[in-house]
Amino acid sequence: MDREMEFRMERAGLIQEGDPVRLKEDTASTMAGLMYYYTIRDAVAMSNNTKKRLTNLEGTVKEIREEEGYWTVTVSIHEGE
Repeated sequence: MDREMEFRMERAGLIQEGDPVRLKEDTASTMAGLMYYYTIRDAVAMSNNTKKRLTNLEGTVKEIREEEGYWTVTVSIHEGE
């Protein structure tokens, strides 16, 4: 089963669609409880907070969309069977 996650990238050209990526997991203690957030190594792009922890820290860049002043990177992460 694949899970897609979006990351915000501030500079163009750091990665390309189809590139394999490694993720770094961090946690934040919030009013809503423990949250996880992920960074594409090495400091390429960062995800929003999520309550659902990833079981795999490797994925593939599926899409890069240019937004107003930044890029949204969609990464496909294979989890489980």
